[in-house]
Amino acid sequence: MTTRTLYLISCAAPPARRLEIPIRAAQQAGWDVCAILTPAAYRWASEDAEGEVERLESLTGHPVRYQYKLPSQADALPDPDALLVAPLTSNTLHKWAQGISDTLALGLITEGIGLQLPIVALPHWNNAQHAHPAVESSITTLRTAGVTVLLGDNGFVPHRPRHGDLDAYPWQTAIDALPTTV
Repeated sequence: MTTRTLYLISCAAPPARRLEIPIRAAQQAGWDVCAILTPAAYRWASEDAEGEVERLESLTGHPVRYQYKLPSQADALPDPDALLVAPLTSNTLHKWAQGISDTLALGLITEGIGLQLPIVALPHWNNAQHAHPAVESSITTLRTAGVTVLLGDNGFVPHRPRHGDLDAYPWQTAIDALPTTV
């Protein structure tokens, strides 16, 4: 059986505190999972959650990446066959839709569009952020580029500010949206 590699790219939103859930689910579905965090998500994992980075590395068997490597350094991760961006914050949504790649996470997902990789994005933001007029156009831009954005009845439904339910975050919906073959 050929190994399929999934990059789980996570932004600093509350579901990033539970990355073991999608990692285990993706592994059950036959994926070799690599965790890539935005700098803010990495800070949460390394400073706020004792030993979290090490736990993620132990669970995946790969280093957790959050910044670009130097040109002289070898790649630490296998090439991806698919990308799962979850949780996706509104900040990363808008930068991604504009093609900004000022972090490793953004660089990988902007490049992923050009490489025509299967990309699934599972947002996490509140309904006040969702009401901003730029949200609809950024989502349309990504969907037009081939990204599966799981928002609304078939994905994440924005909540009232400070009323998110981590137990309701639809990780399995995102795993199920990944391709079964690559």
